[in-house]
Amino acid sequence: MTSRRCAVWVRPGAATTSVGGVRDDGGGGLLVVSVRERAVDGAATQAVLEAVAAALGVKRGQVQLVSGFTSRRKILEIAEPPEDIDERLGDLRSDFSA
Repeated sequence: MTSRRCAVWVRPGAATTSVGGVRDDGGGGLLVVSVRERAVDGAATQAVLEAVAAALGVKRGQVQLVSGFTSRRKILEIAEPPEDIDERLGDLRSDFSA
């Protein structure tokens, strides 16, 4: 596996930055990413990329935005993901404390 895509739902302007939980989109759910940064000049998007990389234990450069540049729904691609990427994403999705 050379890359893995992940759909996320962004909550900009949150009190704290966190990754966890699911937003039901009618098709399996979106991983919720809350960031303190506001959706101004791409600040929230950059914070999302950093937060997801940290939560998955990968380098920031491995996480890229594929679509959703101006949307709360974004598709991210994780390059060279760890072998247990699906388990890590599952753990984050089941964390409803976010």
